[in-house]
Amino acid sequence: MNPAQVPDMPDSSPPVATPIPRVVESPHGDRIDEYYWIRDDDAKSKRTEVIEYLDAENAYAASTLAHLRPLQEKLIAEMRARIKEDDSTAPSYDNGYWYWRRFDAGAEYPVLLRQRGTPQRQDFAAPIETMLDLPARAAGKPYYSAGEVTVSPDREWLAWTEDTVGRRMSTLRFKNLASGEVLQESIQGVLESVVWANDSRTVFYIKQDPQLLQSGPVYRHVVGSDESTDSLVYDEEDKTLFTDIARSASRKYVIIEVGGFHTTEILAVPADVPASAPEVVLPRRPGLRNYADHLRGRWVVRTNDNALNFRLVEAPEDAPADRARWKNIVPPRDEAAVDAFALFDNAIAVEERVDATKRVVLIRNDGSAPFVVAADEQASTTALEANPDPSSPFVRCTYTSLTTPIRTFDVELATGSRLLRKQQPVIGYDPAAYASERLWAPARDSRRIPVSVAYRKDRFRRDGTAPLYVIGYGSYGYSSDPYFNSSRVSLLDRGFVVAIAHVRGGAELGQGWYEDGKLLHKMNSFNDFIDATDFLIAAGYGAKDKVFAVGRSAGGLLMGVVANQAGMKYRGMALHVPFVDVVTTMLDPTIPLTTNEWTQWGDPRDRAFHDYLLSYSPYDNIAARDYPPMLVTAGLWDSQVQYFEPAKYVARLRARKTDSNPLIFHINMEAGHSGKSGRFERLEETAREYTFFLDLAGVRE
Repeated sequence: MNPAQVPDMPDSSPPVATPIPRVVESPHGDRIDEYYWIRDDDAKSKRTEVIEYLDAENAYAASTLAHLRPLQEKLIAEMRARIKEDDSTAPSYDNGYWYWRRFDAGAEYPVLLRQRGTPQRQDFAAPIETMLDLPARAAGKPYYSAGEVTVSPDREWLAWTEDTVGRRMSTLRFKNLASGEVLQESIQGVLESVVWANDSRTVFYIKQDPQLLQSGPVYRHVVGSDESTDSLVYDEEDKTLFTDIARSASRKYVIIEVGGFHTTEILAVPADVPASAPEVVLPRRPGLRNYADHLRGRWVVRTNDNALNFRLVEAPEDAPADRARWKNIVPPRDEAAVDAFALFDNAIAVEERVDATKRVVLIRNDGSAPFVVAADEQASTTALEANPDPSSPFVRCTYTSLTTPIRTFDVELATGSRLLRKQQPVIGYDPAAYASERLWAPARDSRRIPVSVAYRKDRFRRDGTAPLYVIGYGSYGYSSDPYFNSSRVSLLDRGFVVAIAHVRGGAELGQGWYEDGKLLHKMNSFNDFIDATDFLIAAGYGAKDKVFAVGRSAGGLLMGVVANQAGMKYRGMALHVPFVDVVTTMLDPTIPLTTNEWTQWGDPRDRAFHDYLLSYSPYDNIAARDYPPMLVTAGLWDSQVQYFEPAKYVARLRARKTDSNPLIFHINMEAGHSGKSGRFERLEETAREYTFFLDLAGVRE
């Protein structure tokens, strides 16, 4: 047998990946990786022995779960039945048109539409125009995702990016909206962001770094010209930073934002003179993070300068970097964190976070007192939607909770009154039958961990008998806000309690909560998840022998560490596209995201970070011990967590664990980090996880 091949065996037997020891070098001690051979960096195909191993894992997963296929199909059917198939988004206004997306019955992807109108209302006498037919674009493709979709200032041209692999390797395309012609010209290997200059012929785009994938140089293209004539606008030398582009609210500038988690720099190109060289608006300084927009002759900056939780300031257009001339719009506060903002001609809408709850505050230019957009539940999420046109008299927001379907509404800037534009239809669902709560779990170091829970009222008693489904993430300062997911109703209806543990590393309680869960404090994230689980059991929200845990990406890292440290507290775990080979990945600057994320995890070339990462890396800490039943997933074309991390993790776990609990590995051979792209196709992946857990919980149909 070739040592890099999987031996022939029935699908009912778990695959055995042959160990081939390889030395992974490190300045602080080499390590042996016996499954390194599973890695293949080819962007178009993988070696035969790799595909054979992954196919064997998929065959084993299908065989092991075959007896549950009827339940999986039932779950898919009931989850799909809750979705209104012929549905549309709420139209939103920008530059003379109202834009929305319409799903037709049975369609996996929407059609993009527009209609003329004023900021106050649509002109219903005007024709409805089809801008882009995504079902037609996706036809025959196993994966399809449209990224940025943007209309030129003269409203005659459409530019958009599309990914047909799942590796965020997009193609930029153009359409003449008057004639309906999709141009033959295209630019391959770009990221999602695209910005038009004011001449409606020039577009700015980001050419994808062919190795690091997540960033690259900014280029300028004139529609109708050959790509070879495109001009380089900006190329960031520091590969630990990301580059993005955006249009200012004033439409005066194309903004180039360079930044990471530790510093930023803002540059701008006049949109009226797109051939101009970019000029620095806010220079980078270590530890300083600035996010800026421009309107009404001044810059508005969200900054952490002398403000851990960020503040909002006004900066003069002629000297935006002169901090002595900055004026506070929202001062620094310990009790509230500024997360985002949107500029309007007559107001500023601020998205902020207080006691783990996201809310929206409106600040009018007339000097009247700011007011908070009302929320109906504590464990809820009120968020700013896209608000592209500052002339709008409304600010577009959404409201949701674990039990409240998404409501899209406009707040009238002049009066503060709310106008409901869209209530997410959920067929057969009655929100009154369900409840959600915000709880506070004590951490082992006396901090309080916010926890959001939901349950169906007539199926739940707080007596420690309910199966418990706990979600965790806790990285990058991204908050796991409570939002409605109609698929989870299938768990709630079967007596499950659904909980989100808002562990450190997220920013639910502000930037201090984030800082206390990264780098040399990362262990707090893992401890918080275990402590939140223990609290929920002690408080009667779940049965000790029916606790299930799930995490995705960095949340998969969380699950991997918890599995090593306290795995047998859980009846089952799901690790989706998990970041589990932390030390090896952080030692390799050729892997996408590695250099960008040294500020999150630590650079293991430094001894202190190396040893700390090694102390919790899930792959490195797999031992001869019992592990709970586990479901692990991956995407072959994942550009964020490479497929070989979960594949190696499963191979080593199979070889070392001492239990006979099922270990299921499913890899999507046609997708990337986000899994399948169609709105119904995704249900299969969700139903697979739910079926796995329901069976373990002993829930019989």
